[in-house]
Amino acid sequence: MASPNAAITELVATTIRNRQKYFADNVTNHNALLQRLESKDNIKPADGGRSILEEIEWDDNSTASFYAGYEVLDTTPQDVLSGAEYDWKQASVTVTANGLETRTINKGAEAIAGLLEGRITNAMHSMKNLMAERVYADGTGDSGKEIGGLQLLIADDPATSTVIGGINQNTFDFWRNKSSSSASIDTTNIFGLMNGLWLSLLRGADRPDLLMADANLYETYEASLQQQQRFINESLASGGFENLKFKSADVVYDDQCPTNHMYFLNTDYLYMRVDPDTEYEPMEERASVNQDAIVIPVLWAGNMTTCIRRLQGVLFQTP
Repeated sequence: MASPNAAITELVATTIRNRQKYFADNVTNHNALLQRLESKDNIKPADGGRSILEEIEWDDNSTASFYAGYEVLDTTPQDVLSGAEYDWKQASVTVTANGLETRTINKGAEAIAGLLEGRITNAMHSMKNLMAERVYADGTGDSGKEIGGLQLLIADDPATSTVIGGINQNTFDFWRNKSSSSASIDTTNIFGLMNGLWLSLLRGADRPDLLMADANLYETYEASLQQQQRFINESLASGGFENLKFKSADVVYDDQCPTNHMYFLNTDYLYMRVDPDTEYEPMEERASVNQDAIVIPVLWAGNMTTCIRRLQGVLFQTP
């Protein structure tokens, strides 16, 4: 059905398109993890196809060895590369306007733009709140349509028979994240628990750079510190994120983090993969067949991924 006022609907679509980059930036800057991934250029476009593929190194090359003189070199073929496959996930938010608003109440481009400004801002708030919440998702919400966030990629129990990225974490131990838990985490033991998990995640120069914590573990860690030890990351603080330091990593409080959890993230190997043609992309307006209204969906497609799970960890208190 053709729009009764093409000029108005084009104004709606143009206004959204002009805000598209701002839309994406707002979502990213609303969450410390997404902000860190953006700063490392780890919010990346993914090639088209039925799934998102991350190449992984799953084993060492066994031909690496010392030799002497004319000794025969080991040329055994090596199968050390594989790939993790992640499903595409989709999200949307819609901006609407009815005929009375666009034809009568808000006459003229400026008035209509003002009307849309509030609704586009609300749509951005709604999408960034959705993404900030679902970066912790386990992939089962919304009947399995949500993204696979930290509760999936960094499992509390990495030895269960769960397939992540097409690889069974129980069968292949290289594909297991690290996990540490205690029935009681308080100021007397939290530093020791954090330190033990930290050491298990070191590999040469690789180490966690971002720890995301809920209120309970964040407050417990903060209370365990002496006043002079409460260093913070000024950049994160200026972005509105409550944070401390643990060794070289930033410790950030996030109210969306699952209760009694603290995630130890090596963000060099975490990604938000997106379809570049569907990254907060406004669709053409849709005219309702039985309403005097227009609807413009704003679409997103992608998923959270990782290529190395064994360098990611989680500390949590058991119920």
